[in-house]
Order: sequence, then structure tokens, then C-alpha cells
Amino acid sequence: MFNIKELQKSDLKECRAGFGEGLVEAAKENENIVALCADLTSSVKMDAFAKEFPKRFFQIGIAEANMVGMAAGFALSGKVPFVGSFANFCTTRVLDQIRMVVAYSNNNVKICGSHAGVTTGEDGATHQVMEDIGFIKALPNMTVINPCDFNQTKAATLAIAKHQGPVYLRFGRPKVPNFTPKNQTFEIGKAVMLQEGTDVSIFATGHLVYPSLEATYLLSQQGVSAEVINIHTIKPLDNEAILKSVSKTKCVVTAEEHLLNGGLGDSIAQLLARQLPSPQEYVAVDDKFGVSGKPDELLGYFGLDKEHIVKATLKAIERKK
Repeated sequence: MFNIKELQKSDLKECRAGFGEGLVEAAKENENIVALCADLTSSVKMDAFAKEFPKRFFQIGIAEANMVGMAAGFALSGKVPFVGSFANFCTTRVLDQIRMVVAYSNNNVKICGSHAGVTTGEDGATHQVMEDIGFIKALPNMTVINPCDFNQTKAATLAIAKHQGPVYLRFGRPKVPNFTPKNQTFEIGKAVMLQEGTDVSIFATGHLVYPSLEATYLLSQQGVSAEVINIHTIKPLDNEAILKSVSKTKCVVTAEEHLLNGGLGDSIAQLLARQLPSPQEYVAVDDKFGVSGKPDELLGYFGLDKEHIVKATLKAIERKK
């Protein structure tokens, strides 16, 4: 169980930096790992890899479709290619290529998208992707992972390097609290229980895991016992952990830095509709594109902060009465 006072002492670090460190470490263990980037080497923290392994790094330029095709070729040749760019540019811009030469072909390509969600900030709507999870999780064979902090992003990077099959790893730009264990074991498809509770299940992913834990403190002051589970893997979903929690609490809140349509909330709603119908409230972006602003301001503007998580939680609990 997390102590709110300890959480508040958490260091601030970028998830994308965790990816960069994890990629270098994975490449030291596996000489078949190669990296491809679309003119954003330092932004997605592939610069350390490029310096350490110059013959295994390929700067493609602003040609994302070509980059994905090249990665598929590397995979067919026995390499383990990591493709890096902004999440918007390496998913929505090249969805056809991902569908045909990665997912359909079940190629061992790792698509790594930085600057995901509204916390890309001042770059605005053209760079803020909030529909990527929905696009990619719809494709057969794809694994979709959305870690919550530096440590977990590094661990996830190491894990997908050993995983056979196509993966989309999604992470963010800003510095966020780094509160998960340093040397954690990352299990693809296995949710992480962060705090046990009895009144409501809060399933959070990515940057909204930490605000969900903050919300539990505010809720506890109102006598609400909230359970928080980190769903770092959106596909495959940990059905067992979700159903076990909801069987106890009888109501659900999902929290994500993504559109309401197509995200984590949708996946959990589908599961519950089939096996355990329960009141569910969503903390997500409701059918809007992004706008320019500072990350924290945008989280509040789009209703993705701890106060909105508290509000959704109280509503979910009220609905189960």
C-alpha cells in the first residue's frame, strides 16, 4: 500500500528517459536489437543508443511509413527493431503500414511512441494524440503497454525486448513522479495492485496512475476506501485481476490520458458487460482534440486530475446503491 506522504517525496523524472535507459540496457544484452528513429532522436531519448551503438542505429528522417517498413524487414531478418517517434507520428500517421507489415504479418517490431496524450503540452493538437490506444489495440496480434513512470517505462522496455511479437509502447514527455520500484519485474498482461480498498475499483493507466493514488487520500478523508490498480498493459487485459476487484467493490472508475472512445475504459466496459455488469464512470477526454497549454493546466482542462477522479468515484459509488 502506498503512503501519500511518501508519494509526495517521489522524484520527478520523464517516462521517455526511462525508455532511453531501458533501450540501451536491452541492447547490451541482445546484439540483435536495432533502433530506427524519424528525426526525433533526442526527443524520444534514443540519442544514448545512437552514441553507444552507431552501427545499429538508423536515422530515417521524416519518413515514418518507410521507417515502419524497414523495421518489418529487420524483423524478418532476425533483428529486434525498436521504432521511435512521437506517439502521434508513429501510430496514426502510419496505421496502414502497422496494420499490414507489423500486425497482419505478426512481425517482431516494437513501436515506441513518446509525447503521448495531452501532456505533450504547448505543441498543441497536431502533436497531442489521444486516440492511439484505440487504433492500435483494435489490430490483432498487437500488444499495447502504457507505463506510469520512469522506472516502469524502463522495466517495460526491457520486457518487450524479450517478448516475441509486435508491441506498441506508449509513454509521455513531461517529468512526473517516479514512485514505482527501481528494480521491478515487469510482467506483460499482469496488472499491479497499488492500494487495496472495498468501496470502489479505480483502474488507471499511464500518467493518471499517480493522480489516482492522490485521489484515494482525498477520498479516505470522506470515509471512502478506494482500490487502485495500475493497468500498464491494456492489451492483453488482465481480466482476472479486474473481475476479482470489481467482485469485491461492485463499482468502477477508469482513468486514462486518452479519448473515452477506444481506451482502457472501453476495454474494461466490454469485459464487465460480458461477465460482471457494474456501474462504471470514466475519467478520460470526451470526444475532443487537444489544445496548447502547460501539461498540468491541460490535465485540469480535460478533467484528468485528482479532483475529477474523486468526483467520478463518488458518482460511481452513488450509482451502486
